[in-house]
Amino acid sequence: MSNYVIFTDSGCDIKPELLKAWGVPFKSLNFRFNDSEKEYSNEDMNSSEFYAKMREGAIAKTSAVNVETFVSAFEEILKNGNDILYIGFSSGLSTTYNSARLAAQQLAEKYPERKIITVDTLAASAGQGLILKLTLDKKNEGATLEEAAAFAEDIKFKISIWFTVDDLVYLKRGGRVSPTAAFFGNMLGIKPVLRMDDEGHLIPYSKVRGRKTSISALADKYGELATNLDSGDIFISHGDCITDAQYLADLLKTRYNANVTLITDVGTVIGAHSGPGTLALFFVGKER
Repeated sequence: MSNYVIFTDSGCDIKPELLKAWGVPFKSLNFRFNDSEKEYSNEDMNSSEFYAKMREGAIAKTSAVNVETFVSAFEEILKNGNDILYIGFSSGLSTTYNSARLAAQQLAEKYPERKIITVDTLAASAGQGLILKLTLDKKNEGATLEEAAAFAEDIKFKISIWFTVDDLVYLKRGGRVSPTAAFFGNMLGIKPVLRMDDEGHLIPYSKVRGRKTSISALADKYGELATNLDSGDIFISHGDCITDAQYLADLLKTRYNANVTLITDVGTVIGAHSGPGTLALFFVGKER
């Protein structure tokens, strides 16, 4: 059985130090503010500073990982005699996955004895991160490259991905709500609940009034869809609102005796479009 490396990108919202502990190399999507030409990666600016700038009115724009960056990173792994399983950010939200796929095609000609398998998770933030972690568990249990890839392709449609945001102005900027809906929604305390569909797009699901009600709605979806209510990995990500993330974790514990495995930051990829106050829940469900 050949050795293989699981590779990802920063769309997974797993912190670099944890990815390093897991033995998972990655490449970062970059971002810049307003019309500035200066680009940053997630490692260049912590999430608190990033969201502080957004609260001050800065508009962040993200850019995908390009083909050349993946070629360079993948080639180093192939040269060391390892195959690659790439677990990538949703093609419904970024061209990053397609760049990795094209890089794999290019390198297949140069390294015919090696294998690169790419998996489009059709997921975002720690939903991608959860798919990554579960696939890594399979690898550590002895799964081959092909077995791990098949597992990832299967489990990705069972990862439930639910979001809410605190301020509609950021969704308005991205064209997901109209200016009128954002104005009156904020005035009336309307909070949207969103989900990730099977095509990897973030879509509206419902609207509720009040922040606590929107957080409770996320917990409701866990109770409705989770495969095992009191066991299994649960990830939460947040846009500089750790108190709300902990409130959601406590709700899950109180209602279902469920223990959250990981609380992490919503990174710049999603945060640039959803803004500070974004809160997201990820778990293995009966369906997405």
